[in-house]
Amino acid sequence: MADWSSKPSQSEDEYFVREDAEKKRKLALQVKRQTQEAERARLKQLHWMRCPKCGMQMSEVKFRGVDVDVCFSCNGVFLDQGELEHLQKPEHKGVMSAILNWFKPELKP
Repeated sequence: MADWSSKPSQSEDEYFVREDAEKKRKLALQVKRQTQEAERARLKQLHWMRCPKCGMQMSEVKFRGVDVDVCFSCNGVFLDQGELEHLQKPEHKGVMSAILNWFKPELKP
C-alpha cells in the first residue's frame, strides 16, 4: 500500500510554483491595464477640449462642414484627424464657380 502522506515530488512542487507565478503575472497585468485605463480617463477628463497652447476652454465652430476646435483666448485653431484633408477638398458651388475657376492661374509644382 502506498503512503500518500509523503512529501510531493520535486516536479509537482515546480508545477504548482509555475501555476502560482502565472496567476500572479495575470493579476499584475490586469491591475496594470485597469490603472492605465483609469489614468487615461482622468487625463481625458482633465484635458478634454482644452487648448494645448494656453489651456483655456475651446469651442467647436462649423467651417465648411467640419467642426473645428477654436480657442478664443489665444485664437488657436485645431483640427482633429482627417479634418485637414476634408478642408483641402475644393468646394464646388455650381456653374458660376466652374466659370471663375477658368480664370484662376494654374499652379505649377
